[in-house]
Amino acid sequence: MADDHVESFLKINGFLVPQRYSYSRIKKVTNCFQDKVEKGGYGDVYKGKLLDGCLVAVKLLNETKGSNGEEFINEVASISRTSHVNTVSLVGVLFRGSPRSTYLRVDAKFIHNSKSQETKDDLEWKIVHKIAIGVARGLEYLHRGCTTRIFHFDIKPHNILLDEDFCPQIFDFQFAKLCPKKESIVSMLHARGTIGYIASEVFSRHFGRVSHRADVYSYEMLVLEMVWGRENIGQSVEDTSDLYFPHSIYKKLECDGDIGLHGIESGEDEKVARKMILVGLCCIQANPSERLAINKVIKMLEGNLESLQVLPEPFLSLPSRTPIASSIIQISEENESCEVESM
Repeated sequence: MADDHVESFLKINGFLVPQRYSYSRIKKVTNCFQDKVEKGGYGDVYKGKLLDGCLVAVKLLNETKGSNGEEFINEVASISRTSHVNTVSLVGVLFRGSPRSTYLRVDAKFIHNSKSQETKDDLEWKIVHKIAIGVARGLEYLHRGCTTRIFHFDIKPHNILLDEDFCPQIFDFQFAKLCPKKESIVSMLHARGTIGYIASEVFSRHFGRVSHRADVYSYEMLVLEMVWGRENIGQSVEDTSDLYFPHSIYKKLECDGDIGLHGIESGEDEKVARKMILVGLCCIQANPSERLAINKVIKMLEGNLESLQVLPEPFLSLPSRTPIASSIIQISEENESCEVESM
């Protein structure tokens, strides 16, 4: 039944899919799935190469029980509507049989890749800054440049791919929501995203309505992680505040201005790092209405450090732990990306 549902979608929206492939072809492209570059709860990603030499990422979706192919449809419907240097492009799909997969035209290198010896500490600060701006431009395109607005809802290091020139591309649209151009608010029955990057309003409507500003929150958590070189997901957490490491960043800036980063080799490096931190702290307030729109984030990242100020700490404070927050934190480590019921 799921295949019939997907087939019906592709017949109606056939223009969205450049090409359809067989499973045997995918095995050849990935060399029998030898190079796994990412393992996730909803699908694994493999590096592959087409006959023309084009490098691709092949994502094999793990369909959840009773999904009726919705994960596959959502990913295809979202990616196929994009055409931007900072988003992946769809090359083709396999949908008949299990697992389903999508071809994505990329150079398969992740900001976060456990197999890679190259980490954030190995990158020059100007490159880290370039990556941050590129991801922001990709989000601006999704939010404002597409015919149908796309809210990603899972921005994190694992979902940013880099080409050989470190140009970032936003990847993995499985949790994305489409929104008419004239609207900015979306409804959802379940929270979606990855622990540590989910905006407050996504898991509890008490914080406000869900909009593009949820992506801004996730993006700035990504930026702070790029600067600090650590993930915002603890191995063991006793309280939601344990996940919220920007609080400690704020304290460092408030006390003596020493950000305590490694790899700072010049005054220019420190300016870049400090600017990224300050912009990040402007965008992670619990109240979504107080976060910046992504186009303003870009202007700030490209602007002068002197024009930025540290916000008062109350804007960074999280509310007390709620039952829904507890349920998110207790999800197994093997499936950090999640969907949970919203309050």
